[in-house]
Amino acid sequence: MATERRLYVGPSLRRLRRDNGLTQADMAADLDVSASYIALLERNHRPLTAELLLRLSQTYKMDMSALAGDGASEDAARLQAVLKDPMFADIDLPSLEMGDITTNFPGVTEALLRLYTAYRQEQLALADRSAESLGEGDSDASDPVAESRRFLAARRNSFPSLDDAAERLAQAVAAHDNMAGYLRTRHNLRVRRLPSSVMVGSTRRLDRHRKEVLLDDGLDTASQGFQLALQLAYLEMGEDIEAVMGESSFAAESGERLTRRALASYAAAAILMPYSAFARAVEARRYDVEALARQFGASFEQTAHRLTTLQKPGQERVPFFFIRVDPAGNVSKRLDGAGFPFARHGGGCPLWSVHQAFRTPREIVTQWLELPDGQRFFSIARTVTAGGGGFGAPRVERAIALGCAEEHAGRLIYTQNRPTSGAEAATPIGVTCRLCHRTECTARSAPPIGRQILPDDIRRTSAPFGFSDS
Repeated sequence: MATERRLYVGPSLRRLRRDNGLTQADMAADLDVSASYIALLERNHRPLTAELLLRLSQTYKMDMSALAGDGASEDAARLQAVLKDPMFADIDLPSLEMGDITTNFPGVTEALLRLYTAYRQEQLALADRSAESLGEGDSDASDPVAESRRFLAARRNSFPSLDDAAERLAQAVAAHDNMAGYLRTRHNLRVRRLPSSVMVGSTRRLDRHRKEVLLDDGLDTASQGFQLALQLAYLEMGEDIEAVMGESSFAAESGERLTRRALASYAAAAILMPYSAFARAVEARRYDVEALARQFGASFEQTAHRLTTLQKPGQERVPFFFIRVDPAGNVSKRLDGAGFPFARHGGGCPLWSVHQAFRTPREIVTQWLELPDGQRFFSIARTVTAGGGGFGAPRVERAIALGCAEEHAGRLIYTQNRPTSGAEAATPIGVTCRLCHRTECTARSAPPIGRQILPDDIRRTSAPFGFSDS
């Protein structure tokens, strides 16, 4: 009698769960089993039963063969390819051992593959930086964040086709009073708000099995609205987003995914703040970010972000640049529609008020900026908070800056009753210390490229570095 073949699908099951944005507890609840059983399945400590395979297929609308395929063999092949790297050449690693590792220790296999991937990315990044120093290439070639930023910057963060589709969708939503009503009528999805302890690290989750959109009830009103709009964008604007994505190719899958996320967020903002209505409002309110946020039920950051997108042909408004930084100066978001020369590497200029906004939380700080080449910009900066929602809940403080070129500044309410930049001393800033040749700057953290540093055994300058005239 033939022996029944046991089916171990640990890596494939884990991949399925993560692709759907689920925790082990989420999947266990969907399948009516315990979270510990899901953990055992993922570690290949239990075989998958036919009954559970069928339940997985029905719950997540997937082909059973995709899960029942030999995931361990696939991982074994990947690990075997990794171990062909010359750095492992002096180690005897029989292929049989690879099969044992991937079958019995899928977690160890994934850890090794991740480590090697991270190692390779760092090696490529080092090679790119070396090539740049020699003038041979672009150091951002292997950086998915930089790749996504280039995609957005090349189009000035303006996507009229998404604006048009989102405006039509916003009109349909308005006919149902609110987004929750539209989701219920159009997609048979109920919106539920659940405690953070139940959401287990998620702020939003689409539960197709129970036909629900789940939201963390710790989110403020603006964030809840944005998350519903984002889910709606994924449900109805997928083809529009893919059409925009099709305009370019991506070197890395991560770069492609980051760009898709950015476009989905763009679409969500366009649903909440439809182009035509928003473009009229910004002129009426003279680009008052706080007033616009209240009018459209959005947050300060969402509104400032949306202001960078108003470059639809024939309906252009003031072109803005936008940046978001944390207290350590790390840049987590950067958009340029105003020709501002952001630093590609290293920190920004410490003299820019965006880095000092943390001293006066939630207060708008205005500043005129002058670059070494004489270009002038006007910027506003303010702190924003993410997270929180309850006592002891973790929150993140960041600062954002929104700015425009000097010739547009007079249209902003923030320059009202203020002298123009010509009559007011602008703060001299640089792109980054390594590219700024303001030799007298006392805030400098590094010498500029191409300048010879003077010794200080006889004379010490008030600036951190003295420079030779050569």
